[in-house]
Amino acid sequence: MKKIILTIICVVFPLIAGAQGIKFAYFSYEEVLKAMPEYTTATKSVAELRAKYDAELKRAEDDFNSKYEDFLDGQRSFAPSILRKRQAELQDIMDKNIVFKREVDRLLKQAEADAYTPVKRKLDAVLREMGRQAGYAFIINTDNNSLPYANSAMGENITESLKAALR
Repeated sequence: MKKIILTIICVVFPLIAGAQGIKFAYFSYEEVLKAMPEYTTATKSVAELRAKYDAELKRAEDDFNSKYEDFLDGQRSFAPSILRKRQAELQDIMDKNIVFKREVDRLLKQAEADAYTPVKRKLDAVLREMGRQAGYAFIINTDNNSLPYANSAMGENITESLKAALR
């Protein structure tokens, strides 16, 4: 549905815009975002946090594997009550590791959102200001092939201008 509406806008609006002198612009949000120094800093910060969590997950996995190997080595000699106790301990460790893994995924998603939100806000503010100053009626994000064609006589590609403004 969004593609149909966007297609209609892209086909009909330039005709109307050309007739009425309305200007529009388009750019690649991802390309501009990734060119921002703040994006690189945020990405590095998230990667460092991810590495810390990965190291802890690896440590927990190694700990579990070590205990499991000890269990396998001694299971034939354990009394039934000791065997059940060790199995319960292993199950408890595995359950805690699963819960921790889910928590890590949640925390990383939140950290990404927290790290990238100010960067996106800055880009959005620059977009609004650039649009206001240049008198654009609207600015279109061309990512995901949402704008397969734009007539450069009726609209302006501002990707490079945005990159320069955000450096």
